[in-house]
Amino acid sequence: MSDLHKGIAVSPGVAVGTAYCILEIFVNPEKTKLDPHEITQELARYETARDQTSSDLSALQSKVESQVGKDEAAIFAAHRTILRDPAFTNKIRQWIVDERMTAQGALHRLLDEYTQLFSRMGDPYLQERLNDIRDVIVRLSAYLTDVLNDPDGGDGCLKGPLIVVADELLPSQAVALGDADVHGIVTERGSQTSHAAIIARSRGIPAVSGVPGIAARVKTGDTIVVNGGEGIVVVNPEAEELSAYRKLEREFFDLKDQLAANRDLPACTACGQDIELMANINNAQDAEAASAMGAGGVGLYRTEYLYLTHENVPDEAEQIGIYRQVINASPNRSVTIRTLDIGGDKTVAYLGHNHNEANPFMGWRSVRLSFEHPEFFMSQIRAILQSGVDIEGSEVRMMFPMITTVEELRKIRSFVRRAQRRLTEEKKPFSDVKVGMMLEVPAAAVVIRSMLDLVDFVSIGSNDLVQYLMAADRDNPKVSNLCQPLAPAVVHTLNDVIRACNMARVPVTLCGEMAGQPRAFILLLGMGLRSFSMSPAFVPTIKQLASQITIERAESLLARALQMKTTNQVKRFLRMELEEISPDIAKLDTDG
Repeated sequence: MSDLHKGIAVSPGVAVGTAYCILEIFVNPEKTKLDPHEITQELARYETARDQTSSDLSALQSKVESQVGKDEAAIFAAHRTILRDPAFTNKIRQWIVDERMTAQGALHRLLDEYTQLFSRMGDPYLQERLNDIRDVIVRLSAYLTDVLNDPDGGDGCLKGPLIVVADELLPSQAVALGDADVHGIVTERGSQTSHAAIIARSRGIPAVSGVPGIAARVKTGDTIVVNGGEGIVVVNPEAEELSAYRKLEREFFDLKDQLAANRDLPACTACGQDIELMANINNAQDAEAASAMGAGGVGLYRTEYLYLTHENVPDEAEQIGIYRQVINASPNRSVTIRTLDIGGDKTVAYLGHNHNEANPFMGWRSVRLSFEHPEFFMSQIRAILQSGVDIEGSEVRMMFPMITTVEELRKIRSFVRRAQRRLTEEKKPFSDVKVGMMLEVPAAAVVIRSMLDLVDFVSIGSNDLVQYLMAADRDNPKVSNLCQPLAPAVVHTLNDVIRACNMARVPVTLCGEMAGQPRAFILLLGMGLRSFSMSPAFVPTIKQLASQITIERAESLLARALQMKTTNQVKRFLRMELEEISPDIAKLDTDG
């Protein structure tokens, strides 16, 4: 009998595939018992993984100590101590030999033991030690079997299409999915603007978040259906039901293919107003996808993924090389590079940023963290300044995240001037790079007019702006009803900011997930926004929608929406209007 679950619709479309269940940190709790003749081989695999992990930690400690500082590098010395602790290693060996467990299974059991032990004690210091143990196990696991990325495609390798099922999908975990044939994502936690949702939309795949108890109800290998437009998940559907969903899946892909055919058409409204549709990317491969989808440039290059996936600290030369790859792969070689935006659920241990804040989303993160590491920060600024040199036709812009005060902007300008002076003294060529700010903090929205003479452009990060404005964690389904981009408070705030930028003739873009959401796009167009940056997969959808609506109609719809008092009123009103403007595009919107 099929098992139906309801969650939050976060990425539209229908997908049918094989469930792949992952734990919070990608440790696969294997239950299979080893054959007696496999025990020696499994011990050897574990020892090899341990040696490789130790070598990684040693190299990382040395590099971080030389480039960032001795205190920041100390965390890796602590992790090596845990790795070599006899109590840690002997238990793994004992379970492999005595209970014929796999190394992965033994690691999972050990983590479970430590978690139960430390949670009972309630000591903050011990909680930090648990996080250290967790990190060590993550590194060890990376060297052991991964059914998603079995290089030999052996019997243990799950064949696609896959539906990833998780408690929560963090950015660093998404990177670990690699090139796996993932057709859908289901998470127990999360919301429309959670990172799992952003990842799914960037890949153009259906996703549902906030599904209570789903991780316990699904096992790897189950057949699972994801209806990302309606927020429905079906586990092991009946034959007739499965056939119906496969038909919907084919229709979804056919519609996407039809829209992709507009990639070479200009982006403009039905009344002939040109607009700019750009892409949010994490790497050069995403930039190539943006070109294939008809984007006009890259409006947001998230450099933190370079740090999250790098085995150690990327130095200035490495950064320049990677940025140049992105620029060369980007549409029209136009790229806005955001400086490191670590914080919240994205942590980099070598910056001393590792799990230990009570409220990380509102704490020591983004540009605040960069200011604490001036030479590290300077290295990235210098790399960005040099990245576009000798690339014909390139346009590189530099953007700083989570700006809150005028003082921060003045400090940033000082950093940039100092970097330019040093490069001039060193006779190293650099480009005239425009400097902009991410507007994500309500305080900046309130005083935006006093900031505009200090920046060359503004980019609105609606994902964080919404959660800060509504005081609602975007990854918490219990408050997802508050964390809504179409909430009246959000609509009014965005309208004020966009109009202020336009009056001051400072270019303004919105690079949050709102830019790729059809109903939100209509309102933003009515506010006077003409530059949008979104997941590459959504460029064809928004280009099609733009061609079907006039500026006059968008302004009229905005005026009516501004009079509405509740989020549901705004959402229902825009849903009806969207269905009238473009029935096909309405199918690619979500019910959320």
